Amino acid sequence: MAPAQGQFSDHSDGTGGEGSAEGESVPVAFRSAVDALRSARLRPELEVEPTRPPKRLAPYAYALEAAVVEGEEDLADGRLVLLHDPAGHDAWQGTFRLVTLVRAELEPEMAADPLLPEVCWTWLTGALDARGLSYGEAGGTVTRAGSHYFGELSARRPATQIEIRASWTPREARGGVPDMAAHLVAWADLLCQLAGLPPSGTADAAVVTLPQRRGPQVS
Repeated sequence: MAPAQGQFSDHSDGTGGEGSAEGESVPVAFRSAVDALRSARLRPELEVEPTRPPKRLAPYAYALEAAVVEGEEDLADGRLVLLHDPAGHDAWQGTFRLVTLVRAELEPEMAADPLLPEVCWTWLTGALDARGLSYGEAGGTVTRAGSHYFGELSARRPATQIEIRASWTPREARGGVPDMAAHLVAWADLLCQLAGLPPSGTADAAVVTLPQRRGPQVS
């Protein structure tokens, strides 16, 4: 298990362009949440690195990108964004919010399952529940898209991609900060499940994975 380490650098300082991560303007709660994200220990199949956070969604933001890698093949990838508004946000019902995009390419026989979107959504909520996490205001979309190739690309097999976009409010724990390391581990469980990896421990022992081979890079 490797720590999801990163640094406040290259505009990934968690402020969305307002202030400095090393400056006094960054709230202690947000700094603690980011430190927890960076120290979380994840499965060795995951490659994680900080990325530029979005602007204008919240006063403070921090983002990570991750890919599930087997050999030289990416099986699934995604982005997780932590948002923080010290004044609170009515839609969030809290001061923190997690936003994610995960996606993978599926085998055709699995992509044809009519219940696939519903199953994928329960993977997200199930990953959070399996870790015993408290959260609220969860919402999102599951999109299934197929590609067929023609002309010079006709030799390629038809491909189907599944994409989950979601957000939820992690409930604040001791010190007013959610257990962000545990939320990241749960998110990693979702990403590995989408990649078709077998369970790694008791928390995901009941997981049913979806076999697939390849996943596109997050752009």
